[in-house]
Amino acid sequence: MGVTDTSSLQGTRQNRWFNWYDGVVIVVAALAMVGTLPGRTHGLGLFTKAILRDFQIEPARFGTINLWATLLGAAFCLPFGKLLDRFGTGRVLTAVALALGCVVLSMSHISGQPFLFITIALTRGLGQSALSVVSLAIVGKWFTRRVGQAMGIYSLLVGLGFIAAFAALREILPRFEWVTVWSGMGWILILGLAPCGVVLLRKASPLTSATQSNGAAPEVAQVAGFSLAQAMQTPAFWVFGIASSLYLLISSGVSLFNELILNDLGFDSRTYHTALLYSTATALASNFLGGYLAARWSMGRVMALALGCLTGALLAFPHLRTETHVFMQASVMGAAGGVVTVVFFAVWSQAFGRAHLGKIQGVAQMLTVIASAAGPLVFAECKRLSGAYTLMFYSLAPLTAALGLCAWLVRLPNPAEAAPNATMFSIANESKGELEHAGNLE
Repeated sequence: MGVTDTSSLQGTRQNRWFNWYDGVVIVVAALAMVGTLPGRTHGLGLFTKAILRDFQIEPARFGTINLWATLLGAAFCLPFGKLLDRFGTGRVLTAVALALGCVVLSMSHISGQPFLFITIALTRGLGQSALSVVSLAIVGKWFTRRVGQAMGIYSLLVGLGFIAAFAALREILPRFEWVTVWSGMGWILILGLAPCGVVLLRKASPLTSATQSNGAAPEVAQVAGFSLAQAMQTPAFWVFGIASSLYLLISSGVSLFNELILNDLGFDSRTYHTALLYSTATALASNFLGGYLAARWSMGRVMALALGCLTGALLAFPHLRTETHVFMQASVMGAAGGVVTVVFFAVWSQAFGRAHLGKIQGVAQMLTVIASAAGPLVFAECKRLSGAYTLMFYSLAPLTAALGLCAWLVRLPNPAEAAPNATMFSIANESKGELEHAGNLE
């Protein structure tokens, strides 16, 4: 198929917001996010006990290694965001998946704590940071209309993908050595995910198509966008970036210590595991709700609604007295998280355009990774200093409420307001990379 055929694709997309190839793009993006599993706390946590045994590491020492590896890995968001804007999502997805797969494979054959730190830092950087940015950019750069609804579908697929991955690993891990399973994850990244980048190169994205339209004003407006520096000068960037980061700080801290928190309130492990089911189910359902609301409300109001629910859930935590209370609180917190996730995925392209989307999402992702790494430490220190987690909830609730008010009031920028010269320069760079590959596939 020739490059010029993409004009018909653009025409189809203007008449119908979702077609079969849009679905392919969303599935590839969701698979990319699920592929970050080896670089995430929950993924590594499944192998922690075996790693502690084989490397003869104390839990506290491993926690320190993980913290610094996560912080170091957060720095990967910035250069890979720039690479996305320069070379396009297809190339970068293939490169990152191959690199992450090789690192995962190498971790199965190392010995010694220094090498363990290096490989964990690389899995964090290439997985939790770089591949997450790639995954978000795939949808953000592809969809020019109804990004919120597309992100709602994407978020649901991501959630289902992670659930399927965890279920499979729980069945497989008891039957094989951890290094065998870990190596298998590496091969899946190399042989399964990396080739998906070719799917994104089979057709040029709407961003590329727009640059071939002889400068028609409506299509140029679709690819307008702020530079990273311009975006960071707007209140909206910091309101949404800090709000999303604060949610992940809370989520990571609560997730790690949730069973202990409920034990302090007099509940057993069975209640904790049941509450996890409630929070997971409502989070998945609220992905659709978030996409629906984002198509009808401003992103600020959707974020404000989610933060309001999160504030109520935080204030309720110390006052849970029955299992019904626990399940209701978990459901509200899960629903809030599902909506925050959709907003975080969708707001950057809607507010700042797609010309420099990779760099902008890279910085936003870096903020969330740092907050996610700090969350468990903050909760642990609160417990150590005060003897309970109650102070943590009462301290965080005013912050989420204040950020909710800011989100409600903040003005969302219009990508058309961006400086045109910088925008067109970025379009030319990304289009060049995509056109080269589309031409090679004719």
